[in-house]
Amino acid sequence: MEDHKIVQRNIALQREWYGEPLGDRVRRLVVAFDVSQAGLADVLGISAPMLSQVMSGRRAKIGNPAVLARLIMLERKILTPDVASGRREALQRALDDVRSSKPAVTRDNLPVDVGRSAIMALRRLIPSDHLTEAAAALDGRFPELAELLRHAGKRT
Repeated sequence: MEDHKIVQRNIALQREWYGEPLGDRVRRLVVAFDVSQAGLADVLGISAPMLSQVMSGRRAKIGNPAVLARLIMLERKILTPDVASGRREALQRALDDVRSSKPAVTRDNLPVDVGRSAIMALRRLIPSDHLTEAAAALDGRFPELAELLRHAGKRT
């Protein structure tokens, strides 16, 4: 398979597995924490070349669940007031916390794509024509819920 096609396939897989391309997620962290890719790779516990390959789509996934857990930890820290303030010491403290963490990835704390789970449950429980009809009824007042129902009604 051509390199371009492999990259496009891997980026599509990242969208499916992680909700968006990993390059987008990592770039947000690089900007938010004002670190280099190599510095972020060190915090995550992954080599800089491996992080670069994942970001560019040369690799589809992060194989080590602890690395993914650290990435998610950093994304959550962006939302804390201390880190959101942008103060250098707060950013560094957050990076140090994540770097020294030893996340255990179990079924109890593994991030779950709630939207995907909801769609799958709706598809199992409700006929697609009922989902589509419900979406039309809710569209005016609850457009996000209507969109979820429409998506679940599309059986692909």
